[in-house]
Amino acid sequence: MDSSPKKTVWSLQDNKRTEDQRNAFKPTGKKPRNKTFQYIMVSILVLFVVSFLLLQMYQETLNTCITDSFCINSKEDVLLYSLYIFANICIVVLSIVVAYAIGRKLAQYIKA
Repeated sequence: MDSSPKKTVWSLQDNKRTEDQRNAFKPTGKKPRNKTFQYIMVSILVLFVVSFLLLQMYQETLNTCITDSFCINSKEDVLLYSLYIFANICIVVLSIVVAYAIGRKLAQYIKA
């Protein structure tokens, strides 16, 4: 004879579940929240913090002139220079995204 324990057979027809267990996975009627805006805001905040930390790690004073009359210094204008670095990082990231989108469109155009 077989001495191994019987294998449990799960059946939905046995009505062994309670009413709370049956209602556990019923839809609540609420739509799931779209978290895209939250993700974008967190990524922007992280990029700004990274640009601030990059500025703090570099010991030398950096001077950048946006126009002939408007120059910023990395030691005196810390937040403004961090914003400048942040803008440069955003330009690079956006150019990569746009290049990817154009490449995808070209690939679809060539395939068709």
